[in-house]
Amino acid sequence: MEFETIPTVPTAEEILDRAFRRAASKMKLKKNKDRANEEFVRAVSQAVHDRLVRIIQSFPELETVPVFYQEIVDILWGTERIKKALGAVGWAARWARTHGPGLGYQARKAEDPAVIRRRTVARLASVVNQIDDELRFLNDVRNVLRKLPHVTNEFTVVVAGYPNVGKSSFIRLVSSATPEVASYPFTTKGILVGHRTVGRDRMQFIDTPGVLDRPSEERNAIERQALSAMVNLANVILVMIDASEHCGYPLEDQIRLLHEIEGMVPVPVLAVVNKSDLSFFDGYVNMSTETGEGVDEVLETLLAFRSRERSEDESKGVSGE
Repeated sequence: MEFETIPTVPTAEEILDRAFRRAASKMKLKKNKDRANEEFVRAVSQAVHDRLVRIIQSFPELETVPVFYQEIVDILWGTERIKKALGAVGWAARWARTHGPGLGYQARKAEDPAVIRRRTVARLASVVNQIDDELRFLNDVRNVLRKLPHVTNEFTVVVAGYPNVGKSSFIRLVSSATPEVASYPFTTKGILVGHRTVGRDRMQFIDTPGVLDRPSEERNAIERQALSAMVNLANVILVMIDASEHCGYPLEDQIRLLHEIEGMVPVPVLAVVNKSDLSFFDGYVNMSTETGEGVDEVLETLLAFRSRERSEDESKGVSGE
């Protein structure tokens, strides 16, 4: 994934300290004191420029990453906010590149090159310190981006529903994912990914945060991540319902959410009632992640969707030859 290789973004102090140390080492190589001051000015400006450019280049262009990741970035921070921070870093890099050679020339011609050197240090420090907040922001972004799950192009089941209906318990039973499972709402704060291989079938399961049945403008960032996964990643959506209402939400609200999801996506939606050990609900597939009853039947249904999609793909491949 593009985000895994983003290195730590240094603070303004770290950038300046490294640039000054590098320039000082080059300065020592010059026997002529005046030329040494000139070399310091050029070297420190170049070092600051190069470091800032590497920061910009380490972030992938957001327009080129998959749509799901674009939406997650926009949900968490806002795409324009990140572009603004990178733009500020670019401004400082351009300042160092534009003014560095001129300051170096001034140092060569000055009666006291050490004065120009000190002036350069002060001006560079001022410019880089102006973007310190943006550098810290970008490092916070980097730390989150690196932890985003790696989503593949495999057949994907997105598990959705209200908080505390058993989504994470199901994922833990049927895949390699090990999500936190607890009895309080909104335990899942982001997207979790697990896989399962059955014969020649490999399936990707995505555990999403709980979504409430309410207007879209009232949904928080956690809920919007879940909706993005449904729209952008799912081959089939498994909507889990707690008919016992032990989740803390009325059954009728959960059913309304089911219908909203059905109208929102073009992929199959499978509604499954969990906690059948507490309450059985006629008209739906029932299972219990607590006892394991019905879980295999749900998996078989999901595999049937996978087999059907493979058959359709193979059919299209034959007809296209």
